[in-house]
Amino acid sequence: MTLEEAQKQVDSWIKEYGVRYFSELTNMAILTEEVGELARVMARKYGDQSFKKGEKDNLDDEMADVLWVLLCLANQTGVNLTEAFRRNFEKKTRRDQTRHINNPKLKDHGEE
Repeated sequence: MTLEEAQKQVDSWIKEYGVRYFSELTNMAILTEEVGELARVMARKYGDQSFKKGEKDNLDDEMADVLWVLLCLANQTGVNLTEAFRRNFEKKTRRDQTRHINNPKLKDHGEE
């Protein structure tokens, strides 16, 4: 599924099951909440915290929740994520062509 298809699918779902989009500000708050839930799983899976009893390693589901709300916000604000990502990717490539390759901190990673 492409980003464009995902945006259309979310829009159809909202119109069929969600009645309407929440306000942009509400969805921004929900996005923040979902990123926090993703951070919690990351801290437990890759960080120093451990999972609590009954807590699941649902990293994929938490990432999908973040994407869902981001797709909603893109739809609401008229952002074509395919084009936005393409432009952003090109910008990063121009800006960072040699930046990371020449970063000694990255070269030394794992070579201790």
